[in-house]
Amino acid sequence: MNRELLDILNKNKQKVNLSYSLREKTEGFTKFFIQSLFDRDTDLAVNFPLLQAQFKEMVALASDNQLNGADLWEDYTRELPELLKKINLDAQAFVDNDPASTTVEEVFVAYPGFLAIMIYRLSHPLYNRKVPTIPRLMSEFAHRLSGTDINPGAQIGESFFVDHATGTVIGETAIIEDHVRIYQGVTLGALHVAKSMQNTKRHPTVKSNVTIYANATILGGETVIGENSIIGGNVWITSSVPANSVVTHTSEVKIKTQS
Repeated sequence: MNRELLDILNKNKQKVNLSYSLREKTEGFTKFFIQSLFDRDTDLAVNFPLLQAQFKEMVALASDNQLNGADLWEDYTRELPELLKKINLDAQAFVDNDPASTTVEEVFVAYPGFLAIMIYRLSHPLYNRKVPTIPRLMSEFAHRLSGTDINPGAQIGESFFVDHATGTVIGETAIIEDHVRIYQGVTLGALHVAKSMQNTKRHPTVKSNVTIYANATILGGETVIGENSIIGGNVWITSSVPANSVVTHTSEVKIKTQS
């Protein structure tokens, strides 16, 4: 390869400050973190120092040492008891809502929607602390494994259930309260997309005890789905729905006749 071409390529590399190893390290950390927290055969006393070292390395890569990884880790881990409580409630919600599930253990190891929620729970506190890139890499890891895209900035209450998971999208400023059930292909998205809306609420609010069936699309930061409502499959919603409502998509069935 000639020197001139190498110089051009290296100058292009210098236009961004990027280490692709951050992606691999974040995915490895996420897997090791989940295993350490929930696998019965792992020793937290042994793994926690290893996790802390991995975390500090990630933060250094993501922030060029502008953030103190040790302080962040101590602050982050203080939230773990509350996070574990929420994750266990989510697992129980799967057992309670899915007749095909048998045990909490099965949910932990075999349900893609639960995996996406679990990684969301672990990434959300880092998003709140404005840790760059890492929360999004965690959510994209979950997205690739589960087909569910939950932005780490979303605010999600207790006992959340996402059945089948594939194709579900939950935007950054979405708010989901307690005991909400969502099925595959649901989108909680923005009605308009513009960079100027970066600091505004763009995604809907879903109140407690709402069920949203497959492929429903709910858009807009001012859209609120009232508590105890049922949103049917394939509906398109861009305005608020009162509490205790049932919203359905009406289809027409015609019987073919022999000519």
